[in-house]
Order: sequence, then C-alpha cells, then structure tokens
Amino acid sequence: MSLLILAACIIFLVLQITWFKINPFIAFIITSLLAGLLLGLPMMTLTQTVQKGLGDMLGSIALILVFGTCIGKLTVSSGAATVISKTIMKWTGEKYARLGLMITGFVVGIPLFYSVGFVLLVPLIFSVAYQFKLPKVYLAIPMLASLSVAHGFLPPHPSPMALSNLLNAEIGLVLTYGILISIPTILIAGLLFSNVLKNIKPNSENTIVPVEQSIEATTKPSFLVSIFSSLFPVFGLTLTSLLPLVWKNEQVSIICKTIGEPSNIMLLSLIICTYTLGLRTGKSMKAISEDYVMAIKDVALILLIIGGAGSLKEVMIVSGVSQTVVENLITTDIHPYLLAWLITALIRICIGSATAAGLMTAGVLVPLLQLKELDPNLLVLSIGAGSLMCSHVNDPGFWMFKEYFNTSMKDTIKSWTVMESLVSVLGIVFIFILNFIIH
Repeated sequence: MSLLILAACIIFLVLQITWFKINPFIAFIITSLLAGLLLGLPMMTLTQTVQKGLGDMLGSIALILVFGTCIGKLTVSSGAATVISKTIMKWTGEKYARLGLMITGFVVGIPLFYSVGFVLLVPLIFSVAYQFKLPKVYLAIPMLASLSVAHGFLPPHPSPMALSNLLNAEIGLVLTYGILISIPTILIAGLLFSNVLKNIKPNSENTIVPVEQSIEATTKPSFLVSIFSSLFPVFGLTLTSLLPLVWKNEQVSIICKTIGEPSNIMLLSLIICTYTLGLRTGKSMKAISEDYVMAIKDVALILLIIGGAGSLKEVMIVSGVSQTVVENLITTDIHPYLLAWLITALIRICIGSATAAGLMTAGVLVPLLQLKELDPNLLVLSIGAGSLMCSHVNDPGFWMFKEYFNTSMKDTIKSWTVMESLVSVLGIVFIFILNFIIH
C-alpha cells in the first residue's frame, strides 16, 4: 500500500509542476505534507519532519552553491569567461573551430549555471559562424553538449552537488569520475554527432542576435589568471581527493580532508576570485559586492527547490517507505545504476527540469546505498545522466535553442533533443565502463 501512495504522490508532484504550473518548491512541500499524512506520520511531528529535511539539506549545501554562484557571476562580469573562450578559439582556428567551441563550453561551463553559460557563449558561436562562413547549429552542438554535461555531471552545479549530499558521495570523486565520463561523451554526442547537422539552416536570417555581456572591470584578467581563478574549485576538490590516495600519510589525509571540505574549498576560491577577478582588475569592493547580491538572488529559488526535495526525502525515510522501495528493488534484475537512470529519465521527460528529476529520484533511491557493492559516486552520475534525457517542449533549454538559432520544430528535435538524449545514453554507458574498471 505504501508503494502505491508513494507512486501517487510522485505523480501528483509531476502534475503540480507540469499541469497546474505550481512553483517546484511549493509543489515539493505540498507533496511532502500530503505524503506524510497518507503514510501515517503523526500530525504533531509531520511539520517538524518537513522542516528537518529542508534544514538538513540546505545546511550542507547552501554555502557551496552560494559561493559557487558568486564565483560564476564574477567570472562573467570580470571578462574572465570571455578571455578564456576567445583564447581557446584563437588556438584552435578555423580547422578545429568545433573542437575549440567544445573545449570552451566545457571549461567555461564548469563554474557557470547552464542558462548563464548558454547566453554568454552563444554570441561566440555566431561570431565564429560569421567569420568562417559555417552553419550555426553545426558549430553550436559541440559547445552545448559540453555545457549540458557540466550541468548534469560536475560539481559545483546544483544538481550534482545536491545529489552528492543526498547520497553521501565524495564530491571530489564525483568530479573526477564525472570528468572522465564527460570527455568521451562530449566527443561523440557533440563533435561527431554535429557532422550530420551541416544542412540544418535557420528558418530565416532574422535570428535573435545575442549581445555580448557588459564587462564592468577596467582591466580584463589574463588567460592564466582566468583559468586558475574560475576553475580553482575543480583543482582544489580534485587534488584533495586524489592526493591521500597517492600519498599514504595520516597528516596529509587530515589536511586534505579539512581543506577539501567543499564549503572550505568554495570559500577559499571565492576569496581568491574576489582579488584576482575583482580588485586586481580595477573593480571596487562595492561593485564586487553588488555582483554577489545579484548572484545570490539568482540561486535563491534553486536552493529552495533543493530544500523542498530534502523535505520529501525525510518524509520517505521517517515513514519507512524508502525501505519498502529498496526491499522491492533488490529483487529486480535491473542494475541499480541503470534503474536510477531509467527512473530519472522518465521523470525528466515528464517535467522537463533536470534538477527536479534528479532530486525526486534520489529521494526514492537513498536506501539503495545499503547494497555494499554500490558506489554512491557512480549513482550520483547515473542519476545525472538520466536527468539530461530527451529535452523537448517542456524544457526551457529546448526553446532557448530553437529561438536563438531560429530552427524549425523538426530541426530542433533532430539536433538539440537528439544531442541531449545521446549525452544521457552515452553517460550511463561510460558509467558502467568506469564501474568495471575501478571495481
């Protein structure tokens, strides 16, 4: 009976978001309260359970996402993202223009939210297309595949960070494994797949022409400073995760564990960026603080949605329904990673939001980690891969692509939707390959 209630609540959650257009945060809270009542939790403690789930989730992730968003905002306003993209494109030239765009999308996409990266980098695609007389969609797919992979697989993006917290994964290893999986995925789904899209042309030439983001700094940082500053969280998390595995020393392990705590790494990164991408470029502390205020406003709603998912997870755990789910799933012949991917992909297709789909799946599958052979880091990536499946008309990214490149509905599905689906399918394939190698 509890499984039927859980299924009904998830369907109700999907309907609230898709049909009634209710904000996902409010939908999560309503569903959490309803699920608690139907599953028999006492009225006196139900609200406390919902609050505890929200607080536990945000308590460990809020600082990371806020600091990461501030770094991303400063990367844009200082001109560092522009410096990185133009330098890489200068290195690759016309012959390897798509490879240059793909690398740019991956590097710049790590510190930036997907929508910010999209809007920031699309002008570069238009510029390269005009300069080399190449089709826009043909150039765009490698870069946008890189942005999608970073969004779905790599911390400090909201979904991988929240999933890592929910599933008790090590963020440094999620990042390391995610990069290993991302490289072959974007080479196939981006670079190779774009070869079949040369004939896709805009409906007309009056496409939206994106305007370059205004740069407030008086002096743009150099390429090396831009790379070092914007990707310091990646370097820090990776180094503090891998160093103890290579250097077997107790003191080294303690130091890396302390410094490598994600919130500490992100705070250290923010301090570094405040100087290298802010004060050093001629921006005043007041202007930098205003950037941070804007960044925090941008991430506030995402934080609330993640907190709402934590409430639903807590209700499922306290009511015992999560344990019931595990007991039933253990008897199936489907591998847990593939099961996580399938569930997330189905929810993603229904609601359109990659982040919400991942969080809804993780809340159900948390107890699967009781299986000893399951790697929580790979489970995070499995859910991340599923969350990118089949972007279509209920996904804002679908419409951003269609309107910016002025493609027909048919061509948008042939290019954008197929690319996103390839990223998802290749992601789970390479997760199984990596699982075979490391276990």
